[in-house]
Amino acid sequence: MKSQRDNEKSWFYRLFLNNRATVILFNIFLLFLIIFVFTKIQSVFNPLWGILNIILPPVLLALVLYYLINPLINVLERKFNINRVISISFVFVIIAILLVWGVMSLIPFLQNQIDSLIKNWPQYWTSVNNSLDKLLDDPKLGYFKKNFEGSDGSISAHLQDALKKMAPSAFNNIGSAVGIVTNIVVILLTAPFILFFMLKDDKKFKQSILKYVPTKLKKSTGETLSEISQSLSSYITGQLTVAFWVAVMFFVGYLIIGQKYALVLGIIAGILNLIPYVGSTLALIPSLVIAAFVAPSMILKVLIVFVVEQTIETRVVSPIIVGNKMQMHPVTTILVLLVSAGMYGLVGMIAGIPIFAILKILFVRVFEWVKKNNDWYDEPEVIVEETEDTEK
Repeated sequence: MKSQRDNEKSWFYRLFLNNRATVILFNIFLLFLIIFVFTKIQSVFNPLWGILNIILPPVLLALVLYYLINPLINVLERKFNINRVISISFVFVIIAILLVWGVMSLIPFLQNQIDSLIKNWPQYWTSVNNSLDKLLDDPKLGYFKKNFEGSDGSISAHLQDALKKMAPSAFNNIGSAVGIVTNIVVILLTAPFILFFMLKDDKKFKQSILKYVPTKLKKSTGETLSEISQSLSSYITGQLTVAFWVAVMFFVGYLIIGQKYALVLGIIAGILNLIPYVGSTLALIPSLVIAAFVAPSMILKVLIVFVVEQTIETRVVSPIIVGNKMQMHPVTTILVLLVSAGMYGLVGMIAGIPIFAILKILFVRVFEWVKKNNDWYDEPEVIVEETEDTEK
C-alpha cells in the first residue's frame, strides 16, 4: 500500500507540481484572475487616480526639464567645481532672463502674425468659395454643382442648429475653461520647485529606491534604472533639440520664399515634429493651405522648402543628435505610433515611443533573468566521439 501511495504521489507530482507547462498556465490564470479582481474594485482606486492626475503634470514637466538641464549642471559641477546648488541657481536665472526676453521680443511678433492670420481668414475663405464657384461653372461638373447647391442650404441649416445647441453648453463650459487655465498656472508655478529638488538631489533618488529592493536584486535593479534613465534622457533631449532646429529651418526657409506667417508656421512645425515620422508632414498642411491662397507658385516653393528641410533633418540633424539611441526598428516605431494614437490620441503619439522603450528594457531584463535561471535556453551539448587511429 505504501508503494502504491508513493506511486500516486509521484504521478501527481510529475504531471502537476513538477510540470512546467502546468505551472506556467496556472501563473497565467492567476494573472488574469488578479486583473479581473482589479476591474471589479476599480472604484476603490478612483481617489488614487485623482491624486495622480493632480501630481503627474508638474512632475512630468519637471522631468522633461530635468533631462535637459541636468547635463549642464553636471558639467558645471565636475569640470568647474561649482557647487551644485549654485550651478542650479545660476542656470535658473539664465532661463528666467531668456524667458523674459522671449516674452518681450518674440511674443509680440508672434501675436501680430496670429492677429493677421485671424483678420485675413475671411478673405481666404472668400477666395476658396470663388475658386469653388469657378470650378463648378465647368459644364462637365454640372451634376456636382446641382448637388452642391442643393446641399448648401441643408449644410447651413445644420450649422445653425449646431450653433444653437452649442450656445448653452458654451456658458456651462466657462467654469471648466477657467479650471483648465488655473491648472496650467499651478503646473507652471510648481514645476520649477520640483525641478530644483530633482536637480539638487539627483544622486539620492536612485539610492532611495534601491534601499527597498532585496539585496540580491539591488545590482540588476540599479542597472535597469540607469538604463531607463539614459534611454529617456537620450530621447527627450534628442527630440526637443531636433524639434528646435526643425522650427528654425522652416522659419528661415519660409522667410526666404516670402511665405506669410513664417514664425507661426515654424513653431507649429517644431511642435508637430515631436510626433515621429508624421509630424513634419502634418506641419506642411497649414503651410500649403496658406500658400494656396497666395499663388500657385507659392505651393511649389513651400514643397521645395519641405524637401530641403527633410533632407537636412534626416541626413544631418537627426543622425548627429539622435542617431539610433532608441534601437527601434522603423516598423516597430510605426506600429507603436498607430496603437498609441488610436488609444490616447496626440498625447499617445508623443509619449508612446519612450513608454515602449521603458517596457522593452524591462522585458529584456526579465527575459535575461529567465534565461539565467532556467535551462530552457541552454545550448545542447555536442558530443564528439573520439575515434582511435587504427592505422599504425
